[in-house]
Amino acid sequence: MLSAFIIFASMYKQITSPHNNTIKQLLQLREKSRTRKKEQLFFIEGIQETLLALDSNYTITKIYVCPDIYPLIDFEKQFDEFIKNIIITEISLEVYQRLAYRTSTEGVFAVAKWKALSLEKLNLKSKKPLILIAEAPEKPGNIGALLRTADAANVDAVIIANPKTDIYNPNIIRSSVGCVFTTDMAMGSTSEIIAFLKKQQINIYTAILQEALPYTSQNYIPATAMVVGTEHDGLSEEWRAASKQNIIIPMCGKVDSMNVSVAAGILIFEAKRQRSC
Repeated sequence: MLSAFIIFASMYKQITSPHNNTIKQLLQLREKSRTRKKEQLFFIEGIQETLLALDSNYTITKIYVCPDIYPLIDFEKQFDEFIKNIIITEISLEVYQRLAYRTSTEGVFAVAKWKALSLEKLNLKSKKPLILIAEAPEKPGNIGALLRTADAANVDAVIIANPKTDIYNPNIIRSSVGCVFTTDMAMGSTSEIIAFLKKQQINIYTAILQEALPYTSQNYIPATAMVVGTEHDGLSEEWRAASKQNIIIPMCGKVDSMNVSVAAGILIFEAKRQRSC
């Protein structure tokens, strides 16, 4: 088995110079949303993130592995079922350090193809779906935290309204710990999403302070969409008009808002409690 692996590993391409044109292209893919959109590709860093993308049926076109961090024999064992049709490139530690975001990391990068995240492609498998919607989130850390909450609650979908960044921003992938790949997602304008929800007969509950009832007073067992906005801007008037009920999380301190991902977690897990998960 070992000798067969050595033969296989010897077929890997190698890049040792951080000034290689391929590395420059990867940096563009990592840093530039315009490049990601044009190429319809994105950059993944980390073993778990890459495996989650593969397990979620994302098409990985290339994998780069640094043997100084992640021995090739370990890589082959962990990725064996996936790598038959993927171009594998061995990179030096110097190359890896140029590409890596993290100071402590795992030795693997990948390049993957975008998925079409349109509402038309969203397939809700449950008859009573639970959906998390965020309007115009901008900070990658908040988006990543929302996706981790969605994964933890195993919601049926996450929808981003009026997105301000592409979902395949490496900062979002990193902050979500790969949960960007584990939940069905879609994007669209607020008006498109409201029309979609109404067509699917999904109740809309909006986290808005005005004319709101406590979030614990509502029934989330039927098909439900929980809608949250940014801390600074809240939700647009369109959501207020479309909502079945504005809901509020009672505050016991001196401020009247909390981080969007924390608020989303409270609302989503109340729905899960009512549904007995």
